[in-house]
Amino acid sequence: MVGKFYEDFSVGDTQEFGNYTVEKEEIIAYGKKYDPQPFHTNEDAAEESAFGGLIASGLLTAGIGQRMLVENFIHGSRARGSLGIDNLRWRHPVRPGDTLSMKTEIVEKEIWNDDYGIVSVSIEIRNQEGEIAASLIGLIRYERREERE
Repeated sequence: MVGKFYEDFSVGDTQEFGNYTVEKEEIIAYGKKYDPQPFHTNEDAAEESAFGGLIASGLLTAGIGQRMLVENFIHGSRARGSLGIDNLRWRHPVRPGDTLSMKTEIVEKEIWNDDYGIVSVSIEIRNQEGEIAASLIGLIRYERREERE
């Protein structure tokens, strides 16, 4: 399979995919290693926090989203890296047992140079209730198909 090139995307295209259940143990392990705040690492302390219980680090949520994006959107395409992320927001806490999925929409395309174009993808990571846990705009670089002389 050749995979999708820049020209294969259209503004307005949408997709929904993913099904990842977040485990308490991974929330705590990630929190202890990378984001050691009590509401990520200690169930008792988390109960007393503004969140009223253990929640995942936003960066863990983003990492789970990245995996879903790679497996379902990028893998097998002509993507060649990312220029970054715009407008990253944590909108709703992710708790142990939540099952996350993703919705994407192509919101902009821009020719970067003769060889590549940038596809801007609006991404929403949602829980099983449809609540948006995180949102962002991913800027993905894709090879262009057009013949060059």
